[in-house]
Amino acid sequence: MPESDLTADASLGSGGSFWTTKAVGGLPPIMLTDGPHGVRKQQGSVDHLGLAASVPATCFPPLAGLGQSWDVDLVAAVGAALGRECQQQDVRVLLGPGINIRRSPLGGRNFEYLSEDPHISGVLGAAWVRGVQGEGVGTSLKHYALNNQEDDRMRVSADVDPRPLREVYLRGFRRVVQDAQPWTVMCSYNRVNGVHVSQDPFLLTRVLRDEWGFAGVVVSDWGAVRDRVAAVAAGLDLQMPYDGGAGDAAVVAAVENGALDAAAVERAAARVTALVEKATAAQRSDVTVDADAHHELAREAASRSIVLIRNDGDLLPLTPAGSIAVIGEFARTPRYQGGGSSHVNATRVDIPIDEIRSAAAEADITFAPGFTVDGSGPDGALVDEAVAIAADSDVAVVFLGLDASQESEGFDRESIDLPAEQLDLLAAVAAVQPRVVVVLQHGGVVRLAPVVPVAAAMIDGALLGQGGGAAIARVLFGAVNPSARLTETVPLRLEETPAFLDFPGEHQHVRYGEGLFVGYRWYDTRGLDVTFPFGHGLSYTTFGYDGLEVRAEGESIRVAVRVTNTGSRAGREIVQVYAAVPGSAQVRVPRALVGFAAVELEPSEQRRVEVVVDRRDLEYWDIRVDRFVLEPGTYEISVGASSRDLRASATVDLVGDTVTVPLTVESTIGEAMAHPIAGPVLRQVLPAPPTSEDGGDGLGVDMARMMASIPLERAIAMSGGAATREQLEQLLAVANAAPPVGGDAPEPAGSPPVD
Repeated sequence: MPESDLTADASLGSGGSFWTTKAVGGLPPIMLTDGPHGVRKQQGSVDHLGLAASVPATCFPPLAGLGQSWDVDLVAAVGAALGRECQQQDVRVLLGPGINIRRSPLGGRNFEYLSEDPHISGVLGAAWVRGVQGEGVGTSLKHYALNNQEDDRMRVSADVDPRPLREVYLRGFRRVVQDAQPWTVMCSYNRVNGVHVSQDPFLLTRVLRDEWGFAGVVVSDWGAVRDRVAAVAAGLDLQMPYDGGAGDAAVVAAVENGALDAAAVERAAARVTALVEKATAAQRSDVTVDADAHHELAREAASRSIVLIRNDGDLLPLTPAGSIAVIGEFARTPRYQGGGSSHVNATRVDIPIDEIRSAAAEADITFAPGFTVDGSGPDGALVDEAVAIAADSDVAVVFLGLDASQESEGFDRESIDLPAEQLDLLAAVAAVQPRVVVVLQHGGVVRLAPVVPVAAAMIDGALLGQGGGAAIARVLFGAVNPSARLTETVPLRLEETPAFLDFPGEHQHVRYGEGLFVGYRWYDTRGLDVTFPFGHGLSYTTFGYDGLEVRAEGESIRVAVRVTNTGSRAGREIVQVYAAVPGSAQVRVPRALVGFAAVELEPSEQRRVEVVVDRRDLEYWDIRVDRFVLEPGTYEISVGASSRDLRASATVDLVGDTVTVPLTVESTIGEAMAHPIAGPVLRQVLPAPPTSEDGGDGLGVDMARMMASIPLERAIAMSGGAATREQLEQLLAVANAAPPVGGDAPEPAGSPPVD
């Protein structure tokens, strides 16, 4: 490669400033900027840390809130609005969505992520990507991969086994890549199994490109590249931000001294060039943004994202009359987004107390802050004021939650408890007012066991963006019938959460010891009670399910069920589909979400809802053959309103995949006996299990079962000379060369068919 071409190609592989690529030759720079719930474009001169104020932009609900909508169309609409705002601001790539699994409720960045479940994370993440990119603006799927904590996030190694890696932590990324083809994928800071992601060829090339077919640019998280040469060799295309040219020089030197293949540099440069050309061609100068319309969309998104999690005695919706005490500083100073790189300079913010007064203009509404959010601790005078107005009112609406200082990018939480002063306030209010409605504002899950006994009704807003105040008022007074669902289990105690013993690790390593059993899968497997289950959410109406039909369609499953609005109000139901494999030969979770659909119904209206379950959500990762396998057998399909409110179940048989694994001398007698070629021969040469005179096993145990676990090479030694090592190896050669049952030729990685 000529030196000038090498220099240019290397230069294309790193940023030209904090937020832009380089102008190289005739290629213009393009701007990338933070999302995902708003456009965080810095105004004026850009500081070297990218922390300066940003231009006003619509602050939509962060993904922890928006994900609770379970609404594919709504998420795509929000994505499209974000794309239009990017076009107006000349932003070519919006950095999002974040779809990492909320492994522990202590994760400081959980507010940026969709769920503890990979299916809903992948489906909604793909919708967000399609929405943004449909407006001609690129996205950056992040943070790939296993960025599940903030503690030591730039060095920690996420040590995880192959099955949870593939079935839990990469599954959502796979779906977004395959279904929506994001223009870029952002690698995370951390290491995975000891290797920095930015220089891991397994993740960046083998999995992402070779297996999933990703065709875009792999960009680093800002400052994630430790070794630019190793990163380029592994498959990283664009290092961000600008590093003064040190990385470019290292790449040029490595090619010149033979340490780096020039082809790797050329490939990276070609991908960055293609990205810039695509983004430039899609640039539109005629885009205008209606700020009022986008604010109304933010309100709609927030309304759809509020979960009614408790409503004893049908306390909600409230009558917009009488006397209402509104208590809690968050009603006056709302917590509507997370802290850190995703922080948006909102165009406006709806204040809950103002929106409540507007929605109930005829009511006598009083307000008391009740507590502070400045870290100053309990304030007896504030509590006394709140108790006084609660006692004199018909109902008390109490806002509780977490302040930005208690959860943010950059650090993990130390507890899932609500602040003690807030719980004390709630108890004092409930002592004088039995009609208490709690409104929650928080990014990560909070412990609600102390709240349930004293709150007749509870709505969970998570973080709702700039339209959250109006959305809360609409739900409280029934202008909106809540339809959102939890995307994370609310546990009874932190000590019962899946990652409790291994989070956040030590000495730069964190062990993912819970394996496959993340989120609701953990609680269901262990039979643990929870405060509120995954998928839970109530409505101001009720729904009935009947007529479940399940049938196989090739490698997919078509599920149909009739849903009826059995209440007196129009409403929207989220039909959730879960799958189990009761007779599985593999370690399996009790059930997993494999599909969902929304249906809006008038009172007494019924509609048939259909969901097609993709084989990708039914597969397990077989470590013997290093690939996904659809296990043959009977699948149990359940539909319902949450992971623990399943209304109907049916079974369906799938043909699945035939997996054959080569027999070796380390294979067991049981494995060999099940083989169609080796089994009959071994029965002739291996001794029969000893038996007693009465026909039972001589040692009082099932000898056949015990012998089944003995490796073949050990069985040879126990055969008394009836079989030799040479005979065994000849038999294995014949067995492994034979075509599998029903096949024409041996598979590259074969074994007895999996039953």
